[in-house]
Amino acid sequence: MCLIVLAWQQHPAWPLVLAANRDEFHARPSAPLGWWEDAPEVLAGRDLEGGGTWLGFTRSGRMAAVTNVRLPSGAERGQLSRGWLTRDFLRGDQSPVVHAEALLRRAADYRPFNLVLCAGREAVYVTNHPAPAWQRLEPGLHALSNGALTADWPKVRRARSALGAWLAADDPAAGSPPLEPPFALLADEARAADADLPQTGVGLELERFLSPVAIRGERYGTRASTVLLLSREGHATMVEQRFGPELAPLGASKYELSLTVMPGHEAASASGREAGSGP
Repeated sequence: MCLIVLAWQQHPAWPLVLAANRDEFHARPSAPLGWWEDAPEVLAGRDLEGGGTWLGFTRSGRMAAVTNVRLPSGAERGQLSRGWLTRDFLRGDQSPVVHAEALLRRAADYRPFNLVLCAGREAVYVTNHPAPAWQRLEPGLHALSNGALTADWPKVRRARSALGAWLAADDPAAGSPPLEPPFALLADEARAADADLPQTGVGLELERFLSPVAIRGERYGTRASTVLLLSREGHATMVEQRFGPELAPLGASKYELSLTVMPGHEAASASGREAGSGP
């Protein structure tokens, strides 16, 4: 996952709203959004090379999403897959705060990461670069890409602004908000001006290529866009759109599920159904 935009306790009807893009090499094998056979409570896509996931949700209302930290070639340390970070939280039952505190002791074992964890009334951000650290996410709009949570890159600003405008225009009494606006913001291919580009040590041409919200490339680019909505009544909608080289559409999946308890309380299970899926 290379862009995460999160509205946490910001909307009166939808305490968790997330829009995210996964950028990856197209040759890396992946499974689409779905319920995991070996962990039936987990709804997520799956990295078939590492075994983890970039973004997932559970029947009990746990959410985890991860991005890598962009560093010059050869500068990464740590051997463990970042996808295991999300996998382990989704399969577990610790609160985000307890999980984050425990993770700090072994965070250096993973490749550089940014991690967002939500469950109940807690949301936290965890990283291991430049050193292991975590912090609570306060109610509001949060966005991050492949830099620190405080790295206000052009794509981060554009996506956060677009999500905020969408939520501000939504009528809570109108029911589930339309999903076209968040998917439109995730499809934004506008490149940043050279003067606004971050300097992460990968060179100007690569900084330009990676600067849009949606990355169009033959070998590497945006492979999945995901929107997740969780209502205060415990109804969740999760939609994934998938792409091949040059952002060629490959299909979409939509799941809806109702948690058995109100968000913010202990949750044991949920009923779920697939509302529609593509290849």
